[in-house]
Amino acid sequence: MASVSSESLSAALTSLETKLAHASLELSEELFAALGVLDSNAGLRRALTDPARSAQDKAGIVAQLLRGKISAQAEATVADLASSRWSSARDIGDALEILAATAAIAVAERLDGSAGLERLEEDLFAFIRVVGSSHDLQRALDDAQAATQAKTALALKLVPTAGAASALLIRQAVASPRGLKPVALVERFVELVAKRQERWIAQVSVTRELTDEQFTRLQAGLNNLYGRALNINVAIDPALVGGIRVKVGDEVVDATIATRVSDLRRRLAG
Repeated sequence: MASVSSESLSAALTSLETKLAHASLELSEELFAALGVLDSNAGLRRALTDPARSAQDKAGIVAQLLRGKISAQAEATVADLASSRWSSARDIGDALEILAATAAIAVAERLDGSAGLERLEEDLFAFIRVVGSSHDLQRALDDAQAATQAKTALALKLVPTAGAASALLIRQAVASPRGLKPVALVERFVELVAKRQERWIAQVSVTRELTDEQFTRLQAGLNNLYGRALNINVAIDPALVGGIRVKVGDEVVDATIATRVSDLRRRLAG
């Protein structure tokens, strides 16, 4: 995905995050349904990614097609995508797929925290292992002539203990792999789960080993700061000179002496 499309996807993910606190799997299902509409209509994809069209015009197209068929929240998410800039008509569909999967993953996380993400990952890996070990299963799930309902039913039988979010993602991968093999798309979903799990891991760099008391205070402070029970990985980095550096997901909190000196030098340099 080119830089322009990547920037639009990043903005869409940030916007989606504000909707996920109370979202259900229905949001994910609706976004996947909207993706089906996009994938079935090349002219629509071109219209929604046409730089000559205004954002208002493209939002109007989305409303005309989807209003009353999906929730207002899902419609707004698709309209936001259409209002952004895309390097190619394919990219908007790829972005919508990521948003839909992210919504399902976030529901698993909201219901059971990091444990929910771990179970989701385990379910998806179980599907990958079972299908990957059988050429017959791969042929059956890849068969373009087979009924979609039959293929999705078979896929879910392979992971009988799959949770609701896992089942949704597996069904989507089998029903609409979008040019990939179902296993390959499930592997992409696993990557999104892993990315979400980074929100629960704090990578901490310090200049020397922490005492038990210091580690306990650090754990409590970070849990309070981020509002969840983080898993903390501590690394010793003498190059920091002093202070502490914390990375949680994409967020970095850097309070080292070296960083403060560097900031001061930049200010002095004007």
